Amino acid sequence: MVLIDGKKISDEIKSEIADEVKNIASKGEKIPHLAAILVGNDGGSETYVAHKVKACEQVGFQSTLIRLPSDVTESELLKQISGLNNNPSVDGFIVQLPLPKHIDEQKIIEAIDPNKDVDGFHPVNVGRTVIGLPAFISATPAGIVELIKRYQIDVSGKHCVVIGRSNIVGRPVSILLSQKNTPGDATVTVVHSRSKNLNEICLSADIIIAAIGSPGFVKANMVKEGAVIIDVGTTRVNAPETKSGWRLKGDVDFDSVAPKCSFITPVPGGVGPMTIVSLLKNTLLAAKKQ
Repeated sequence: MVLIDGKKISDEIKSEIADEVKNIASKGEKIPHLAAILVGNDGGSETYVAHKVKACEQVGFQSTLIRLPSDVTESELLKQISGLNNNPSVDGFIVQLPLPKHIDEQKIIEAIDPNKDVDGFHPVNVGRTVIGLPAFISATPAGIVELIKRYQIDVSGKHCVVIGRSNIVGRPVSILLSQKNTPGDATVTVVHSRSKNLNEICLSADIIIAAIGSPGFVKANMVKEGAVIIDVGTTRVNAPETKSGWRLKGDVDFDSVAPKCSFITPVPGGVGPMTIVSLLKNTLLAAKKQ
């Protein structure tokens, strides 16, 4: 069993990006600039945005964090987005999700300039991804594909089961792995809460990507010997023994599943670091396009 080390791979990629930024700076060109809008004080979002800001510092990017109260109006948030769309010093930006319930997330996503949409959620970027055109690919699916590539895991002709059909992970990663590409050419099945015979489908999988948001959902009896497991889940569960009082738990019951696998990602330290580094790669790409 090989433990897929997302932190190690993300550090390698950050080093590659930092070298490119040094080269940009040596030519006197503009340093890439990533901005983030954070609404409210959701604990998970706070942690994630803090990691993004730190990652920008590590690679030499400029970064801006705009904090807005949880009761901010939709119109005020749209005004902030318009300001970033029209700010030439900002190459790319994100609006951290989830947003408060009184704000229409899809409306917010569609208000972002597709050329600055480094999260890859705008319909223009999603559409371009689907038909294989250059686009900002959603950070988590891009990170998953990069892990598979760097660990030289062959997916061509293999049966890949994606558990979860979200627009952020499940659907885009299913498209990326089925495309005529490397890695790609997989036979992909997407399963979800309404799927029947889910255990049997998973048992036929060479690769399982678990992105359902249900801690410990994938059990050993759902996994065949030698399968590759990519665990996208990051649910906070109570853990009184820890300093914070919580810990992250993935969608896979790691202790029972790991011994059966050829490759498996841990939680934390698997897909998470790759999501952030994929955002940096998109920002670098945006800066080159400007």
